[in-house]
Amino acid sequence: MSRVIVVGAGHWGKNLVQNFYELGALAGVVELAPVLREKVIQQYPDVQVYADFAKALNSEAQGIVIATPAPTHYSLALAALEAGKDVFVEKPMTLRADEAKALAEYADQQGRILMVGHLLLYQGAIAWMRDYLATGKAGQVLHVATRRTKLGRVRREENVWWSFAPHDVSVVLDLLGQPTLQQVKAAGRTMLQPTVADDVDVALTFAGGQTAHIHCSWYAPLLERKTMVIGSQEMLVYDEVSGQVTVYQKTVDQDLQNQDQGSWLANFESPPPLRQECQHFLDCMETRQRPRSDGWNGVAVVNILEQVQRDLER
Repeated sequence: MSRVIVVGAGHWGKNLVQNFYELGALAGVVELAPVLREKVIQQYPDVQVYADFAKALNSEAQGIVIATPAPTHYSLALAALEAGKDVFVEKPMTLRADEAKALAEYADQQGRILMVGHLLLYQGAIAWMRDYLATGKAGQVLHVATRRTKLGRVRREENVWWSFAPHDVSVVLDLLGQPTLQQVKAAGRTMLQPTVADDVDVALTFAGGQTAHIHCSWYAPLLERKTMVIGSQEMLVYDEVSGQVTVYQKTVDQDLQNQDQGSWLANFESPPPLRQECQHFLDCMETRQRPRSDGWNGVAVVNILEQVQRDLER
């Protein structure tokens, strides 16, 4: 079995450490903070713990899993690829589209696996929706809208768009069939800090006419996580909070008359998405198959994140 070293055991990294350990694939952990490093040593006494990233790269582990702050992703991922390792990097893949593209190109040139932690793509509900839309029963997929709001942890170093939206951008691209971006229109509101957007609305137009709308806010009273798909024959709504996908057999006919034949709840398995994601990385390392959220998927997401940020700053 392929084995990995997780770099970063903090807020999210500790979950990756636990999952790879339980999968029997954790070869080591890199953690610079002494307090966190000691916690890892106590919790996983049989796992090698490093204070030096360079030493971890010299290990026999085949994969490196990066769960450090986003500004470090590019340099760490590049160093791991250059060391001949397969790489899993948490979202956002990088903070610049040109850096993301450079990583994807280099991984392809070297025959390395490069995977991005777009967790929602490994949720049972999103996988079911993707497969259902592929059957054509919902008709042509015209529009995807997502809504992600809560009274969340406000950050000074990034706005809500960079914090929340990578999840939803990856889902939009997945459900629309990986279309090419054509136009971005964004509006943001700064309510708590003068230069950090707390609430953002984004309209995306893709080549071929498909569209999407993304709304995210960390300054809202209600926890909402919803994805809506408008097809030419049916409409789908995924409520992430309840875990349900509802298929509405609703449409508007050629005479502009509403047609409504009711709705039904989808039935699907919902294994823990993080476990699915980690296992997928291990499988890709073994079989050399391209990950569902590969480097180029990461490039497409960062490209949209970056273009929206430029529009917000105008």
